Amino acid sequence: MLASEDDLVLRLLARDEKAMAQFYQQYRPALLAAILRIVRNRQSAEDVLQEGMVKVWFAIASYDATHGRLFTWAARICCNTAIDHIRTGRFRQTARTASLEDTAVMQYAAPTDFRPEHIGVPDLLLGLRPEYRQVMDLMYLQGFTQVEAATEMNVPLGTVKTWVGRARHLLGRLPL
Repeated sequence: MLASEDDLVLRLLARDEKAMAQFYQQYRPALLAAILRIVRNRQSAEDVLQEGMVKVWFAIASYDATHGRLFTWAARICCNTAIDHIRTGRFRQTARTASLEDTAVMQYAAPTDFRPEHIGVPDLLLGLRPEYRQVMDLMYLQGFTQVEAATEMNVPLGTVKTWVGRARHLLGRLPL
């Protein structure tokens, strides 16, 4: 049963939790749709809706029926909450990175028995200076980290990083 807006506002002002539950049930689909237009992620939109409902609950005393309908007021609160949400650094980070389940990359992932020798990488390394060749062999063919390669070669970590950078640059310039 849908409550009249005036009755619902009076009950919300009286801090009636059942009125808030009714408000949520009555306006949830429309508010969620408005939030989804801004956030574009169902899970984030659900979170923003919950946060918006909390704000509505605590700010109901500031609602003025002469300035607009209850739904419009609540929608403005929820949309502003959604805008605040997308401005957060955490949202921006998750928007830039997709989880592996959301991408088709997994179907193209290399098998675990991948051998670089099969594509001629060791042959490409032959054209490099000996120290570049050794560091690239350690890191890319034997799986060493930069720190491990520096320890193995008995050189500073910065030197290993420089050698890797230069080797990659030189390899990138080779004609295929």
